[in-house]
Amino acid sequence: MEREAMEFDVVIVGGGPAGLASAIRLKQLSAEKGSDISVCLIEKGAEIGAHILSGAIMDPRALSELFPDWKEKGAPLNAPVSEDRFFIFTEQGSLRIPNLLLPPPFHNEGNYAISLGNLCRWLGEQAEALGVEIYPGFAGAEVLYGDDGVVKGVITGDMGRLRDGSEGPNFQAGMELRGKYTFFAEGCRGHLGKELIAKFKLDHGVDPQAYGIGLKELWEIQPDKHQTGLVIHSGGWPMQPDTYGGGFLYHLENNQIAIGLVVGLGYKNPHLSPYEEFQRFKTHPEIRKFLEGGKRISYGARALVSGGLQALPKTTFPGGVLVGDDAGFLNGARIKGSHCAIKTGALAAEACFDAILAGRSHDELTAYPEAFRNSWLYPELKAARNFKPWMAKGLKFGSLMFGIDQTVFRGKAPWTLHRDTPDYAELEPAADCPPIDYPKPDGVITFDRLSSVFLSATNHEEDQPCHLHLKDAAVPITVNLAKYDAPEQRFCPAGVYEILGREEGQPRLQINAQNCLHCKTCDIKDPTQNINWVTPQGGEGPTYPNM
Repeated sequence: MEREAMEFDVVIVGGGPAGLASAIRLKQLSAEKGSDISVCLIEKGAEIGAHILSGAIMDPRALSELFPDWKEKGAPLNAPVSEDRFFIFTEQGSLRIPNLLLPPPFHNEGNYAISLGNLCRWLGEQAEALGVEIYPGFAGAEVLYGDDGVVKGVITGDMGRLRDGSEGPNFQAGMELRGKYTFFAEGCRGHLGKELIAKFKLDHGVDPQAYGIGLKELWEIQPDKHQTGLVIHSGGWPMQPDTYGGGFLYHLENNQIAIGLVVGLGYKNPHLSPYEEFQRFKTHPEIRKFLEGGKRISYGARALVSGGLQALPKTTFPGGVLVGDDAGFLNGARIKGSHCAIKTGALAAEACFDAILAGRSHDELTAYPEAFRNSWLYPELKAARNFKPWMAKGLKFGSLMFGIDQTVFRGKAPWTLHRDTPDYAELEPAADCPPIDYPKPDGVITFDRLSSVFLSATNHEEDQPCHLHLKDAAVPITVNLAKYDAPEQRFCPAGVYEILGREEGQPRLQINAQNCLHCKTCDIKDPTQNINWVTPQGGEGPTYPNM
């Protein structure tokens, strides 16, 4: 197909903190050196921040390097952490861990409770003011390769195709966006990043990446229950001791709280439903007391990386780089990734700027991983490298061993733990696992999936090709249903996957793609790796406010 093409010095895919930091740093350097570097950033959401979902407690270190005057510029960091509380939950009780006994990564002094979506909207404004060309509503659908296999840019998604793939009356072909270098900043499990990792064997010799799913709601609570900057974390119930997971409740400004649950996607029981576990979490007395009398405002879900340094792929390849969560930069022990995203985006931008200034293009930016290893971020991630492997061994034992790792060895233990099983391969047959009886939602504290999806403002044009591709249409019934009792019905937080016709003896999988939150959990946890998530039309999906 003949496509229109646009040429830039740098093309960036993704309008999250990593992509925006990359764009901003490139333009800052361009202004400092008096050069004119053209930077294009595309974002699949309808606006910058529309698809951004994170807890989030933010360490402002990387932001302060990017904008030393971020406070004067009005960055939306308005709720400095005022108090940390960490609990181990049982079903009806709790044990608060004294702050003096918490390992250093669990302390949040100097951090902020924020909406990462709002921060990205602010970063987008700063980027545009510096001259970055930002195009929201344009999804990076394909990598553009040269005849020599080098990455030359991306192709944006076609608009107006009908369900059967044919061109509809409003068809508009995607464009080629060509750059001397292309940055991939799609966030966790980016579908182009996944392709690049496989094509260039970037994960050769490293551990399989580990993932979690984070489910989150935004609530407005009664003023007398609100304490700006209060941060609550929990382990234990509702998770079983052998299943990694933890809850959070962050007090933002304006009587709002962010509440959520992270469930590690290495769980074994196919009957487990992360969504239902999150609803149960809210009924714990220590959590429920904040929600009673309040109002739920929004809901969303997103996968997150947690494999640490052991699972970090090579981040460069001919013509481009992976930054932020597209590579796997997240500190699982601190439950923080936005500072990692901003820092890696800036480091890659600096390497890219020097290369362009030297007249180079489409080669490997080897200065980027070297700069990462020489930055403050590398020792931070190295110190936390054993967190997820220890926690995978169970809550009590893992907490004890990681506590020793951090307090005795200060993150410098003479060993590095590894794992060799990807999350999807951890599921055990349904017949070997106990069913889980989840209570019905009460419509006050707990809610069903579809009412939650409604609050995410998710929208997809129904008459378009399904963006959830099955490699083999028979596998969901012959393998997933037969062996695992169709776990896609439960690990999806939006009711996208349904098994119909079981009563008639003719079961079939129905995919409700219009419900999709773009969380990528299905792409990660499907035990047969039969589901491949690709981008729908640009501008579709959730529209998260203040998330």
